[in-house]
Amino acid sequence: MAKKYLVKLTEEEREQLTELIDKDQAVAYKIKHAKVLLKIDANGPDWSDAQAAEAFSCAPRTVFSLRQRFVEQGLEAALARKKQDRPSREPLLDPGQEARLIQLARSDPPPGHARWTLRLLASELVALDVVESISPPTVMRVLKKTGNRIGEPVG
Repeated sequence: MAKKYLVKLTEEEREQLTELIDKDQAVAYKIKHAKVLLKIDANGPDWSDAQAAEAFSCAPRTVFSLRQRFVEQGLEAALARKKQDRPSREPLLDPGQEARLIQLARSDPPPGHARWTLRLLASELVALDVVESISPPTVMRVLKKTGNRIGEPVG
């Protein structure tokens, strides 16, 4: 069966891939993609998808996708991971809302409270019309993701 996407590397691309592999300073998947591209090159070893998949411990579909990205989008796209068409899950808060939460968490607690709690932060965000509704565990995840702690001073 003829290959639908034929990888034909130029001498310059081959040198770039070899250099990437030899430096060994790129992330592992980029090095693996570079090695696969060198082996499936029609002007070189011209391995089949199955051979490359077995040699580099990946699925034949991965090799096929790598071929396709190289032919359609170029070398840089083939070396990088495929971007998601859309995020799996929408962000809980937009950057402005996150900033307001962090600012609130670092401010003085309301009168009658020794410190901010997740429940207090959640209810204050709703009271200030920052969000329509938010749960304390969501507040905790956002603070954890941004590396902030309740009560830390700003700066």
